[in-house]
Amino acid sequence: MTTVTADDARLDNTLEDPRQRAPLVLGDNDFTSVTEKVCGLVERPRPPRAWYIAFAVSVSLTGVMFAMIGYLIFTGVGVWGVNNPVGWGWAIVNFVFWVGIGHAGTLISAILFLFRQKWRTSINRFAEAMTIFAVVCAGVFPGIHVGRVWVAYWMAPYPNQMEMWPNFRSPLLWDVFAVSTYALVSTLFWYMGMIPDLATIRDRARTRVRQVIYGLLALGWRGSNRQWLRYERAYLLLAALATPLVLSVHSVVSFDFAVSQLPGWHTTIFPPYFVAGAIFSGFAMVTTLAVPAREFFGLKEIITPRHLENMAKIILATGSMVGYSYSIEFFIAWYGGNAYEKYAFVSRALGPYAWAYWTMVTCNVLAPQLFWFKRCRTTPWILMAVCILVNIGMWFERFVITVTSLSADFLPSSWGYYSPTFVDVLTFVGSFGLFFTLFLLFVRYVPMVAMAEVKSVMRESTVEAHALGDYWGDMPHPERHRKTPGGEVKP
Repeated sequence: MTTVTADDARLDNTLEDPRQRAPLVLGDNDFTSVTEKVCGLVERPRPPRAWYIAFAVSVSLTGVMFAMIGYLIFTGVGVWGVNNPVGWGWAIVNFVFWVGIGHAGTLISAILFLFRQKWRTSINRFAEAMTIFAVVCAGVFPGIHVGRVWVAYWMAPYPNQMEMWPNFRSPLLWDVFAVSTYALVSTLFWYMGMIPDLATIRDRARTRVRQVIYGLLALGWRGSNRQWLRYERAYLLLAALATPLVLSVHSVVSFDFAVSQLPGWHTTIFPPYFVAGAIFSGFAMVTTLAVPAREFFGLKEIITPRHLENMAKIILATGSMVGYSYSIEFFIAWYGGNAYEKYAFVSRALGPYAWAYWTMVTCNVLAPQLFWFKRCRTTPWILMAVCILVNIGMWFERFVITVTSLSADFLPSSWGYYSPTFVDVLTFVGSFGLFFTLFLLFVRYVPMVAMAEVKSVMRESTVEAHALGDYWGDMPHPERHRKTPGGEVKP
């Protein structure tokens, strides 16, 4: 029998005990210690040397990306690997990939908040930040894929003297509306949740510059009852507004493919399939960031094994949905009796891009099956390794969907093989540089854990001595926790 030490038990909240709720913050933490741990990351005079090294690498990669974009603009899209018939290459693949990455943040913030899932409180802040940074990376690619980037503003429906209007029947224009709306609401939701914590940083600031900057960002927050009441109502309304966006944005992105007549694209399963895949890849990226963050910044008692296990369970569930979608696509291609559709899927598995297809299946379907085992769900290095494989597999999924269908359509005379160029590769790698540059700046200057929300699920947030506090807007009613004359809590 395995011996569990006192330290292991203190830092493990994954055991299910029907007699009580598992704590979501471990150790001997109280409100003060949580504030000190989270604010200490922002208030230290200089970040650690590792932060400077990571920031230098990510900024360098970002510079490479913008250099490749400049080279593209001055030379033309011929520097990419796109050809005839593969007119959509890595740019659209990367766009769909980054939009998918951005889904987990709003899901954690909005849907889990509406369902009163208290475990979201320790991870929602940097998940929301990840959403915004991923959408920024996604927005780069459609703009440069139009070829003539200097007229990319034509995508916006604005009154003009030329009387030229975008084609509102085009799903590419639907993307503009869906992704821009999603970015706006996600940014508002992220900023709204930070206001109490920004006020905490303001009140603890030791320099006038920090007091002014964080004071402006805190919007005069003082923590009065009236402010909390209006804040929670506004937060709830934004959550309700953001929830349909989680389901609609990637559905609209899937329409880029589903509304066409091309074999392999023209299928009604794409909207739910894309949404499940987006949540799948988004949670994998959140976990990939959370595991080193809790280790490097000393947040193991706030981002606990229970948080990691819950995210692993969601990855397993959505990965199973994605695997089911892969199989049902082949079934429908056979059942529909369309020879072109059938060939498109047989070619994916056995044709010239079979290496990409089976990489996708291995990473997205087989790797997450490890999460059936509790040890894999709660061992950080296994969890991170599987999530990295999931992100790789989800990029290959977008590559397989986009490229294989275009490379072999109706006429064999127009078939062609697609190969990326160094410009494609460096632009994609540089987009990760942009993502991590923004994320490192966020970690340095903004509380990466939502202190106010974490405190609302701690035992110290009680109304009475032994009454466990509930969630925002759902505080215990006084009649639910009356004390008896003997001092016991009466249910």
